[in-house]
Amino acid sequence: MMSTAPTHTLSVLVEDKPGVLARVASLFSRRGYNIQSLAVGATEQKNMSRMTIVVSVEEHPLEQITKQLNKLVNVIKIVEQDEANSVSRELALIKVRADAATRGQVIEAVNLFRAKVVDVSTESLTIEATGTQEKLDAFLRVLEPYGIRELVQSGVVSLSRGPRGIGVK
Repeated sequence: MMSTAPTHTLSVLVEDKPGVLARVASLFSRRGYNIQSLAVGATEQKNMSRMTIVVSVEEHPLEQITKQLNKLVNVIKIVEQDEANSVSRELALIKVRADAATRGQVIEAVNLFRAKVVDVSTESLTIEATGTQEKLDAFLRVLEPYGIRELVQSGVVSLSRGPRGIGVK
């Protein structure tokens, strides 16, 4: 059964130390919430990482989770990204069956979606695509008839619009 709870995107600034990711993820799992997307990476600040967590949960439980996240010693700051005031993207690498007969059509789709071919073999193309989840889903639907051999997607990454950020400077 699909969750009908609203989706929330959290940016969590954390100290770059072993075990922080496990502690943050376990906070959600202990409460029975599935993290839909999780991306972790370096920030502009040395010794800090940024987690972008997408989760479906009602407002009140999210507030409780946020309070508990704030209690974790390695968590510096948490910001919920508002869809209207943030830019969110995801990366996908897609290996598609593309022989001599279909290669041109696949490349046309790649160009239409402003993606790019990053590897070519006689029987397949590997494509790099970035965008919103909706854009990537639409692109995958177009590529499906050719045969998707392999697919990997990053988690969502998100920044607020304008000059302000999550940083602690």
